[in-house]
Amino acid sequence: MNNVSQNIGFLLAKAYQRACALYKEKFGNYELTPQQFGLMRFLWEEDAITQVELSNRSQIDRTTIGGLIDKLEQLALVKRMPHPEDRRAYRISLTETGKNLEKELAPLADELQATILNPLTAQEVESLITILQKIKY
Repeated sequence: MNNVSQNIGFLLAKAYQRACALYKEKFGNYELTPQQFGLMRFLWEEDAITQVELSNRSQIDRTTIGGLIDKLEQLALVKRMPHPEDRRAYRISLTETGKNLEKELAPLADELQATILNPLTAQEVESLITILQKIKY
């Protein structure tokens, strides 16, 4: 496989670049990076989880996730709350602003995903998800 344009790393990087460019178009009015938005999605699924749990679910290392949460706190979208049973842990909770943002951003995220996947058939989308799940680790 000498053709660089057919290299899986190259193709994944190009797909990621396109997704990021489309993200910036859709979410340009918001101060959220794709990673920060991803954390918000996990919290919209289940609020008030520990930082460790958020790290595990998002598969973002604990050092990096701390900085992402700091930024979300600065934007007044989340707050760190002491864990009721573990003095060393904090739960990450959505603020009212963070909760309300879901109504605005969830439809944009759905539109973004539809745009990205538009060239694919439903069967190709299923195959893509299966393949990406297999190679992500």
